[in-house]
Amino acid sequence: MADLSRISRNRFVIIGRAGMDFYPDPPGTKTEEATHFFACLGGSSANIGVAITKHGGKAALVTSVSDDAIGRFALNQLDAYGIDRRLVKSVAGEARNSLAVVESRIEDHQSVIYRNGAADFQMTIGDVEAVDYASYGALITTGTVFAAEPSRSAALHAFDLAKAMGLPLVFDVDYRPYSWASAELAADVYSRAGSLCDIIVGNDEEFGFMAGGLDKGLGKAREMARSSASIVVYKMGEKGAITITPDEEFRTGIYPVDALKPTGAGDGFMGGFIASLAAGHPLKDCVLRGSACAAIVVSRVGCAPAMPTTAELDDFLATHPGPTEA
Repeated sequence: MADLSRISRNRFVIIGRAGMDFYPDPPGTKTEEATHFFACLGGSSANIGVAITKHGGKAALVTSVSDDAIGRFALNQLDAYGIDRRLVKSVAGEARNSLAVVESRIEDHQSVIYRNGAADFQMTIGDVEAVDYASYGALITTGTVFAAEPSRSAALHAFDLAKAMGLPLVFDVDYRPYSWASAELAADVYSRAGSLCDIIVGNDEEFGFMAGGLDKGLGKAREMARSSASIVVYKMGEKGAITITPDEEFRTGIYPVDALKPTGAGDGFMGGFIASLAAGHPLKDCVLRGSACAAIVVSRVGCAPAMPTTAELDDFLATHPGPTEA
């Protein structure tokens, strides 16, 4: 197991996609009835990077974007949020940036994701070999990077390089079935990747998927904590989360809010959780602060722009009556 105290450096290299999100405007509008849209940075890894920078940390992104106007939009947004994108490569040809059309509504919510020929899957072994891993406190990735080649092999190679430098590996399972050739392949690759990681965060469905059944998910999370990971966070939606380490297991609740949309909670949780670890908060408080960030994000438009600052998070915690009982 890697030394998790390195996370206190508050400087992270993140592997994964950056894209564009479209939100029908005003909030509550159905996509098929919309004539105006709000555009913002999207992609789970980019969103996590935004969350970390809003909490005062440093984040560098490793990925590929399309060499076109949409790719340049993503690059400009990364610059605007202060994310180091020197290791983001523009690729020509038919590869296209990820695009999500996401409604700011709960009832009959629709999210339409365009991922055919995704540019981020063009990340190569050469791209991850260009990273100065020793200068970072941890490597963070989301499961999407493993869905296709050459990105899959590149990400696994990055794991090897980071581990050789003593970096903790942080894995957000983030299973998106539409990105994979088969569920069997995804389960195998995720289990392999998870066995290499020090911190693993996923929901009950994702752990259940890896284990071969929803009822087996918690057992899978516990197995990972026993065999390899230092921290496993098993999220259960409205039921809160179970956090498992080799030495303890505890439950935490959530912070109920009037949600505007169901998306972005996972990215907000991961960013707030990691930033809180870097700041030296006790583990239980880190989970609760991540949960509070998730609550804030679903109550706002967008994902990247919805990520709270530390001051906004602290104000939320000071005024919210939660969390719910675990």
